[in-house]
Amino acid sequence: MEPFLLKELVERSLAEDLSYGDRTTEALFHRPIPAVGEILAKGDLVVAGLDVFQTVFELLDPTIRIEAHLAAGQKAKPGDSIGSVCGDGRLLLKGERTALNFLQRLSGVATLTRRFVDQVAGSGARIVDTRKTTPGLRMLEKEAVRLGGGWNHRFHLGDLVLIKDNHIALAGGVANALKEARASLSHPFKIEVEATALSEVQEAIQGGAEIILLDNMSLPQIKEAVELIRKSAPGVKIEVSGGVRLDNVASIAGCGVDMISVGALTHSAPAVDISLEIKKGRSAVGGLPSA
Repeated sequence: MEPFLLKELVERSLAEDLSYGDRTTEALFHRPIPAVGEILAKGDLVVAGLDVFQTVFELLDPTIRIEAHLAAGQKAKPGDSIGSVCGDGRLLLKGERTALNFLQRLSGVATLTRRFVDQVAGSGARIVDTRKTTPGLRMLEKEAVRLGGGWNHRFHLGDLVLIKDNHIALAGGVANALKEARASLSHPFKIEVEATALSEVQEAIQGGAEIILLDNMSLPQIKEAVELIRKSAPGVKIEVSGGVRLDNVASIAGCGVDMISVGALTHSAPAVDISLEIKKGRSAVGGLPSA
């Protein structure tokens, strides 16, 4: 995400907590208090979102110091220190929840992605994301997918001509949709077509689709469709979506497909458990005297 967009996003997120101040912190602490916060993994996870975590505290106070102990994309085990943050304890308290919300959410996306990627290792199939993202967080969530070892599909509707079921319904069928798209395109965009049956796969092949998306097909149907496409149009890429789970993704990859798109990577990834343990600082931090 562009730095200015990230700054705007984090400012809006901080405003949710701080528009009316922090009554608890302001009631307890009336002067700067040096403090150190340790970012601890409470479970197995893949780290993502450290840059957003850092931006939260930089916006609160540029003198706050962040030290990463694990890099983005690295695995962490329960009890591992992901990093530390040092500065005025009052500001660490004010930014704690916003920073952790981003870190837990994005690390959750990266962690779930890595689990899917590990299931298809060695198959040649790529795990790809979708546009089923949290509004306003798409760029961050898609970066988390990459950190988990996955690949990005479309970022927006202008990336690719992807003819899906509702397009097909309005256009009067796969053949009509492909014909109209070919006639209308002024640039050499690739065309992907969604197919839910072998008859639509055949129409997509005949219409010259560069990518065919096999949607919500059973495993036998996927195998039959792959055999048909490889025989009739060997240069066409094959994507599978719909009903993809951790317990069946390896079998789908074994059919010889190129991509497996998983909406759950971004719309259903559970946030991982990460805590920020704050203690009084033991040395000078951000211009503050030692405690």
